[in-house]
Amino acid sequence: MNGAYETVEIADVEAARDRLDDESVVKRTPVERSTSLDDMTGAEVHLKMEHLQWTGSFKTRGAYNKIAQCVADVGVDRVVAASAGNHAQGVALAATKLGVDSTIVMPRGAPQAKVDATRSYGADVELVGSDFRDAMAHAKGLVDDDATEFVHAYDDPAIVAGQGTLGLEMYDDLPDVDTVVVPIGGGGLISGIATAFAERSPETRIVGVQAAGASTVSESLRKGAAVSLDSVDTIADGIATGGISELTLSLIEEHVDEVVTVTDGEIARAVLLLLERAKQVVEGAGAASVAAIVSDELDVRGETVMPLLSGGNLDMTMLQTVLVHALTDREQLLKLRVRIDDRPGKMEEVSGLIADHGANIRTVRHDRSAPELDVGEAHLVFQVETSGAGQSRAIVRSIRDHGYEVRRVNA
Repeated sequence: MNGAYETVEIADVEAARDRLDDESVVKRTPVERSTSLDDMTGAEVHLKMEHLQWTGSFKTRGAYNKIAQCVADVGVDRVVAASAGNHAQGVALAATKLGVDSTIVMPRGAPQAKVDATRSYGADVELVGSDFRDAMAHAKGLVDDDATEFVHAYDDPAIVAGQGTLGLEMYDDLPDVDTVVVPIGGGGLISGIATAFAERSPETRIVGVQAAGASTVSESLRKGAAVSLDSVDTIADGIATGGISELTLSLIEEHVDEVVTVTDGEIARAVLLLLERAKQVVEGAGAASVAAIVSDELDVRGETVMPLLSGGNLDMTMLQTVLVHALTDREQLLKLRVRIDDRPGKMEEVSGLIADHGANIRTVRHDRSAPELDVGEAHLVFQVETSGAGQSRAIVRSIRDHGYEVRRVNA
């Protein structure tokens, strides 16, 4: 059914909404005002919390719309998809609800939590290749008869129309919204949302956000053709597709006002910010919209703005990585290397200087092998928890004032 029609219109989105009129498949997700983000941005910020959807992301909307049409039109009894995680879960749940078998191909490095969740929704999971492209190539090879349909993550009008139901919902949630901010991977989500707003509220500004290490849209817009990357490098695996399609590019060109990029550091800080201030666990891709509004890339001062939290399937290992990065960036985790004479009492003395500032030493070790050390010298390497940059600077200054050579070694 791919390519059955060339674009997506509001009628397609409305038809998808009728198909999704089942709370056990897709529920209406809440909107919550964030006064903390209001203060940080100078805007009135309303978070659209789609990460609280049944599968932890918006993906079931498009998958269900696609598979329901396939069942009704050509009677498929099996679907195949490739995904790093969220699309996998959406297809698995949609297929099970519609009584269709599903096979999902995921890269071998996919987060185990997403693999387990996909299986729990009823899919057969095959782990193939090192990245999304390897998984995609293998998955397409599994479509070997007319009763099997490949469900693309974004390059399909039925998928885009299904994701567009979220746009209708966001408009109904906040009709007077000035700016909507949406993460972009392959472009299916923002294409659908922008199509809905083009009809319901054409004056609303639609802004897309990509991770800097997986940014394809700006170059695609410049060249007028879909651009792909040979590799991607971002913690936001949900938007790490490395490419968009001609379908989604055309809809972005038509309906999206602006596209910005954010770094992994900015995404990590947004994940931590949402944990602390909104009490929400959001994955990197879902936090990209918040990263954008608190960055210098996007000015929303004086506006009513709705960032979309598109997914919440944050692997615990990745959560640890993100937290360490964000806390280090905020100087609440401090790694110090102190050069000492390797004699008894030196560790106690330096540790006491740190303790005098009320900081907590998480770890400390000796390093006697560094080439710059003289015989009888060593480095003490401390990992310290602090209250922030002010306390960190005070600790370093105190150690230096006591005659020690000290360096911060945080990456």
